[in-house]
Amino acid sequence: MKATALEFRFRYLIHAIIYLIGFIAPWNYALHLDSVRTWQFLAAWPARSGWINFSISTITVLLAGALCALLAASIRTWGSAYLGTSVVKDGAMHGDRIVASGPYRHLRNPLYLGTFIHTLALALLMPPTGAIFTILAIGIEQLRLIGGEESFLTAGLGDSYRDYCAKVPRLLPSLTPRVPDSEVHPHWGTGFLGEIYFWGTFLSFATLGWRYNALLIIQGVVVSLGLSFVARAFVPQPETKQ
Repeated sequence: MKATALEFRFRYLIHAIIYLIGFIAPWNYALHLDSVRTWQFLAAWPARSGWINFSISTITVLLAGALCALLAASIRTWGSAYLGTSVVKDGAMHGDRIVASGPYRHLRNPLYLGTFIHTLALALLMPPTGAIFTILAIGIEQLRLIGGEESFLTAGLGDSYRDYCAKVPRLLPSLTPRVPDSEVHPHWGTGFLGEIYFWGTFLSFATLGWRYNALLIIQGVVVSLGLSFVARAFVPQPETKQ
């Protein structure tokens, strides 16, 4: 189960389509289901059980969303700073070396892990059925992309990459480094710039969540997406070998 080179090239578009379908949840109209948001659904459950009141439950759920968004932005920025934002954003796979610094000493795919955690935050803003669809679809797509990349890297790097995979977990990070540091120097400025969408999503939850209005948070996410397109113009392009 691995993605093709074409699927990898259009991975951001595929993710965007999945998220859009999750927000719209078109099947809800055909099935005449309520358009309640997932965060409302989750907040109502403990409130109905009498554990805590709805207001506190809602704050707890939205705080969880903000924490997921913060964790996702942090992990992705950490990974981008070491791997290189130009490589992260490029439509082609890169495999001329093994980056065993920063998060890549703890897990092989910090960027995909960050994206999945980010998806959990966005799912709170979707209808419950849309949230389930999105989490499953993004999870499957992440595994396909990982399979495609790892196959590409194995073909290009051979035994050295196989040895790296044997030592470093794929998605569940090790608390301690599993391989020696390859001494790659991070570029935090471009790393943050390349992940500005994820930081904007966190700020949307953190600054607008207190309004208890999912549409406001969604608007903040959309604005963050727009800013990411502007920021992309300032990301250096990957070097091409002659």
